[in-house]
Amino acid sequence: MAGLAGFAAASAAGGAAGSFGALIAARACKGAFGALLAPAALAVLTTTFSGSKDRGKAFGVFGAIAGAGGAVGLLLGGLLTQYLTWRWCLHVNLIFAALAGLGALALLPREPARRRPRMDLPGFVTEGAGMFCVVYGFSNAASHSWSAWSTWGFLVAGGVLLTIFAWWETRAAEPLMPLRLVLDRNRAAAYLSTLIAGAGMFGIFLFLTYSLQQTLGFSPVTTGVAFLPMVACIMVCANVANIVLLPRIGPRLLVAPGMLAAAAGLAWLTRIGVHSSYLTSVLPPLLVSAAGIGFIVSPSMNTGTSGVAASDAGVASALVNTGQQVGGSIGTSLLNTMAAGAAAAYLTANLGPRTVVDGHPVPALAQLA
Repeated sequence: MAGLAGFAAASAAGGAAGSFGALIAARACKGAFGALLAPAALAVLTTTFSGSKDRGKAFGVFGAIAGAGGAVGLLLGGLLTQYLTWRWCLHVNLIFAALAGLGALALLPREPARRRPRMDLPGFVTEGAGMFCVVYGFSNAASHSWSAWSTWGFLVAGGVLLTIFAWWETRAAEPLMPLRLVLDRNRAAAYLSTLIAGAGMFGIFLFLTYSLQQTLGFSPVTTGVAFLPMVACIMVCANVANIVLLPRIGPRLLVAPGMLAAAAGLAWLTRIGVHSSYLTSVLPPLLVSAAGIGFIVSPSMNTGTSGVAASDAGVASALVNTGQQVGGSIGTSLLNTMAAGAAAAYLTANLGPRTVVDGHPVPALAQLA
């Protein structure tokens, strides 16, 4: 309930923001309250369906929503942007939060905590700062270069901080991330899988949106509609994987082929050109990637929270969500860096490194801007 209330308040503040700084601050608050909300929701699912025959169905639905939510957001964002204003992309969260809050009040029983563990403050600081440094380092390479100290310096600092975090977790009395969770081979692979899938999934949403709108001339709404087949494919594959296949063949024979299918779809999407057709050049690889994502996300969420004690359900759920969100952040920043480098190389080769405008040399990237 605190996560919902804070998320709604931050969305309202972001929608009313009068400056870029205020918008960034509101987005940061949205992230903080979302970090309260998402793992708690998955933890409730984990404890509610622990050992239940309906666990596969529950995680199939949850995984389908988690995998398809971004694509649905593109459609809704396109509608709101085209017919109202971008601010409604934030204000609309008030409606969702209100509906979810009413549902939580009506359906979730109040369960007082049996114990209140102390906050692992050193673990929190080193893990959060380490993740920030890694993501910022990748993002910085897009605006500067891989050789800039602000790029490799942050990446090195992130690696050092995360190493310190792992060391501290072996000694903390009540660790933020109990190593017994990640030392289990299946769960560790599940967390890593969600991170990789998050990177690929957010990469598709971001760069395919650019391509559809800027290259093929799609409107924001048409772009959102173009992702609907991906939504349907993810939802079907996630439920089939979790309900029908996972109990029979286990996660390895689902996630590994899913990774290969998603990678093949991503490689196929690189063939899109200026004169490409949506039906022949975009839709087929999009469906292949969606099938792969459906076979990765839902079984990984189930496996990553399966067999944990009730006291560890929140941590296991947080690791699944963190993997997906950090994967999306790293994937977006890293792919954006690669795209900027490719654009710079193309402009240098085709327009020359500099052009003189009003007696002053202008870099090729500035010409593009």
